[in-house]
Amino acid sequence: MLLMSPGEPTSNRKLAWLVIALAVYAIVLMLPTPAGLTASGQAALGLLALVIILWISECVSPAASAIILTGSAVLGLMGKPLTEGGASMSSAQALNVMLGGFSSSAVLLVAGALFLAVALKLTGLDRRVALLVMSKVGISPARLTLGAMIVGFVLALFIPSATARVGAVIPIMVGIVTALGLPVTSSLGATLMIVTAQACSIFNMAVKTGAAQNLISLDFMQQEFGRSITWGEWFITALPFTLLMSVVMFFIAVLLLRPHVPPAEEAKKLLQEQVESLGPVTPAEKRLMLVAVLLLVLWSTEGWLHPLDTTTTTQLGIALLLMPRIGVMTWAQAEKQVPWGTVVLFAAGISLGLLLARTGAAAWLASVTLGQLGLGALPVFAVVGALSLFSIVLHLGFASATGLASTLIPIMIAFAHTLPFGQQTAFGIVFIQSLVVSFGFILPTNAPQNMLCYGTGAFSTLQFAKAGTILTVAGLVLLVLLSATVWPMMGVL
Repeated sequence: MLLMSPGEPTSNRKLAWLVIALAVYAIVLMLPTPAGLTASGQAALGLLALVIILWISECVSPAASAIILTGSAVLGLMGKPLTEGGASMSSAQALNVMLGGFSSSAVLLVAGALFLAVALKLTGLDRRVALLVMSKVGISPARLTLGAMIVGFVLALFIPSATARVGAVIPIMVGIVTALGLPVTSSLGATLMIVTAQACSIFNMAVKTGAAQNLISLDFMQQEFGRSITWGEWFITALPFTLLMSVVMFFIAVLLLRPHVPPAEEAKKLLQEQVESLGPVTPAEKRLMLVAVLLLVLWSTEGWLHPLDTTTTTQLGIALLLMPRIGVMTWAQAEKQVPWGTVVLFAAGISLGLLLARTGAAAWLASVTLGQLGLGALPVFAVVGALSLFSIVLHLGFASATGLASTLIPIMIAFAHTLPFGQQTAFGIVFIQSLVVSFGFILPTNAPQNMLCYGTGAFSTLQFAKAGTILTVAGLVLLVLLSATVWPMMGVL
């Protein structure tokens, strides 16, 4: 009798989900084409169903899902015209359509920003920043909570990967808890881990380069509306919302989670010892700090003091970091630690979004779903609230915000064009939805950073969901309030 290996049930489950995803795609292709939809648009919707199943079930890696998407697209699109009345596409032409996302400047920006994250890790500057902040804020429930939030914000300015940011911070937070003589599962441990995850999601929204989903959303918006948002414009526009969300999160942490801190002299001493163990700032760290500050200045003054866009300045910064003597790393060191699968998924997601737009599938899907809600008769702030609620509910099934942005933003753009508002208001509505893409507050499975923190065993799913549900409801209310007050005055809506 053969014994089943421990990994076999998991492998069988993943294979089953993969078969289901491919079967759904095949079924969609074989169905009669609905009125108002082209054959290539039907194939695009089939691809959308395929990747949603792949992303939700996580039966394959993100990079593998991108390869499966591209291959399936070629098989589904060849022999069909891309747009109504066009010539039928060959397999090579269909492949070129699905490689369109790889030529986007947003992909280059994501790759460059991931190199910056690697530089921070290789030099240890991310750890030094986190330890210095936590050692200076003081040992009390409120101060430690504030310190965790400050660390999250500072790292979000320079590290575009939520996973990388949280991965750098978790050992430090665990060290603080154990230094106080408490188990990781204590109220303080649960609080710091939940705050670390939730603050990461909030500051993803605050900084244009803080998360890949921001860039993929902005790329769609730029191609459709013919305008973009500078780093500074994004930061200022999102500032009222992220600032208020930070205040809400602070009070949730202190009042709902109620962290307990014993007398803390030993912890202060231990934290200071950890800072001292880092030694003096190395020349490589100093060079990285100069480049990081230079990038921050260039990002924040884009379109004001200079004409260089965010992608260009980031590439110049990475070039400096890779130079001999001037830089802090070699290509051989960096390429091993860059998550290339994220870059591939990002590019494939843009390709899918472009396909949904070019074939008219996004507009058709928006009309048969959101178009049936009668939102055009409502004021702008009510439209924002309804669309945000739709996005939040949809997010519950997604573990990848990049995947959600690829799915959601093209539909939102198509729907915004059907509303009786001007181009500026439509752009603002879609921008706000690009913020909502980062609303991974409720379930640990809603974001990679949540799962990293959940993996420490510091909190239960119920604890996370309680805090996250309150934060989500508060976020939805704040979106509506700001859409009725501050954002129209700022010219966003």
